[in-house]
Amino acid sequence: MKSKLTDIQAILGSSGVITCFSGRFSQGLIEEIGEAVKKHMENEERPPNAIYNVFAVFIEQTQNIKNYIISKEGSSAYNNIVSSAIICIGKTENGHFIWSGNMIENTDIAPLQDRLSTVANANKEELKKLYKEQMKKDPDPGKNGAGIGVIDFARRASQPIEFSFEKINETFSFYEIKVIV
Repeated sequence: MKSKLTDIQAILGSSGVITCFSGRFSQGLIEEIGEAVKKHMENEERPPNAIYNVFAVFIEQTQNIKNYIISKEGSSAYNNIVSSAIICIGKTENGHFIWSGNMIENTDIAPLQDRLSTVANANKEELKKLYKEQMKKDPDPGKNGAGIGVIDFARRASQPIEFSFEKINETFSFYEIKVIV
């Protein structure tokens, strides 16, 4: 029997992936993966600020996915979304990438796409201004956090963030975001 796992491992390795998880996120799992990535980077003798930036973006991306899934609890979309998450952390010639994705409802795309486009097209000075403005705002009712996560990881990024939405059907799309630090 030919191993399918070796095929997956070869694809991940050729893509520079250090670690990858696909499935249902939990807080404990997020913490364990984060610790493993920190240890891996420490073993590579990466600078502490590089380790911190990768870890911070990883945590923000996984928390965003977890919060989105929680927001769908009790809805008809929940069962489709709950196990759709994936996150990969890896190396490129330009640094480390944190690349995540999950299924989202098509009705949620427009506001997210607007926010991501604003952040992705902003320079470092504009990001600093957006960050300060967002910090002064009161959090939206029913939302977790102050809404600064995407701005924060765009500020840490060494290149513009990349994102996409791939339509699956009339109800769902797959959302991906990649940050290189």
